[in-house]
Amino acid sequence: MKKTVHIIGSGFSSLAASCYLAKDGYDVTIFEKNNTIGGRARQLKKDGFTFDIGPTWYWMPDVFERFFSDFNKKPEEYYTLEKLNPAYSVYFGKNDFITIEDTLEKIIQAFEKEEPGSSIKLKKFIEEAKSNYDIAIKDLVYNPGLSPLELITPATIKKINQFFSTIKKDVRKEFKNERLVMILEFPVLFLGAKPSDTPSFYSFMNYADFGLGTFHPKKGMYQVILAMENLAKELGVKIKTNANIEKIIVEHGEAKGLVCNGEAYLSNIVLSGADYHHTETLLDKPYRQYSERYWSKKTFAPSSLLFYVGFDKKLEQVNHHTLFFDVDFELHAQDIYDKPKWPDNPLFYASFPSKTDSSTAPAGKEAGIFLIPLAPGLEDTPELRTTYFDKIITRFENLTSQTVRDKILFKESFCLNDFIEDYNSYKGNAYGMANTLLQTAFLRPKLKSKTVDNLFFTGQLTVPGPGVPPSLISGKLAANLISKYNTVTV
Repeated sequence: MKKTVHIIGSGFSSLAASCYLAKDGYDVTIFEKNNTIGGRARQLKKDGFTFDIGPTWYWMPDVFERFFSDFNKKPEEYYTLEKLNPAYSVYFGKNDFITIEDTLEKIIQAFEKEEPGSSIKLKKFIEEAKSNYDIAIKDLVYNPGLSPLELITPATIKKINQFFSTIKKDVRKEFKNERLVMILEFPVLFLGAKPSDTPSFYSFMNYADFGLGTFHPKKGMYQVILAMENLAKELGVKIKTNANIEKIIVEHGEAKGLVCNGEAYLSNIVLSGADYHHTETLLDKPYRQYSERYWSKKTFAPSSLLFYVGFDKKLEQVNHHTLFFDVDFELHAQDIYDKPKWPDNPLFYASFPSKTDSSTAPAGKEAGIFLIPLAPGLEDTPELRTTYFDKIITRFENLTSQTVRDKILFKESFCLNDFIEDYNSYKGNAYGMANTLLQTAFLRPKLKSKTVDNLFFTGQLTVPGPGVPPSLISGKLAANLISKYNTVTV
């Protein structure tokens, strides 16, 4: 008889884990509290518009390829990818922007035009970033975070100094042009921490950006979720939606199943891809590994205020991905990490998928997604959301020299309260726990419970960290650990 695994949540990490476990011969069921799968990567459809609610950037295509290849599949069997050109643009002032195109050669030319002599420095910087990428993404991140020895290899020993310097120091040592500095510091924001708190080794994100490029799955990032769902079902995984988990059943120190909507579902193994902190509240206190004090002292990646806007015209002066860095980054970062509060002048990001993908908006109209990074744990009210929408739309109109406010057909918002309500997210964080030096690899919350046998965790708060590609990897790591500690049959 097959051993049964019950998985809490249906985000990228849970779906990945379910595929590996089913392939290994387990009887797998996913329990999702919402009415659609995907966790943070859900979709909003309204009046002919389609928006990705969560992730909108498709980076590190090799990680997706590696995932599907583990099942003798390819991404193109499930969805169509387009490499974006330009990848994105960055505004610094009114009609003042730098465009990042689709090849490293073009990006080098853009840097040289902005700051003579910077092309040589950029080539050297990206060569080092590629070396780090080859070490990290092809090797290190596929370790389960059980021991500091996982980080010690002949390759990492040569780079030990990079774990004790920071991205900010390295970038600013070589580049003096503030605009280029901001572009080079931008990718590490996906790791959830300030460049001044992110080890230099994480420059591999710059290679992901400039070296590999930015892609878009036709019909949106949700197509990747649907692809993983199809693969999981092909492998025999069962998925239950509207399935709210109220308790993890533990008997004699061993996970025995879940209580879902008041009904007990027994299993041999429990794996949670839900928020780690929330998952531990489903356990009686003696079985929790980490105290409230532990969580409160950790550095969390930001939350976000998001708007999903339908425009009754095509917009000008913007690309599929557009960043607005026309205000002081340091001040906004302080408002997120140092003294948390709503920022006076926030940086923001906008995505217009209909620039690339006609399926996301009716003809002649534009789908717009706006994101403001925020500190987790802040007050969230309708009044604040309205105030900040007015702030960014006013700036957007000024910076891009166009009127859009009178062409808004509708707008929907998503913020801290929604992250808590929909995802049980700790303090409403959007991206999990930041990858700082003291929150890397074996220093992150563990994949395997130290207090409950046959209880495992996966996702952004554990190894390897925040982001979609790391979540795919996390699912594989958790599944591998389960197989290591359990035989397939009973």
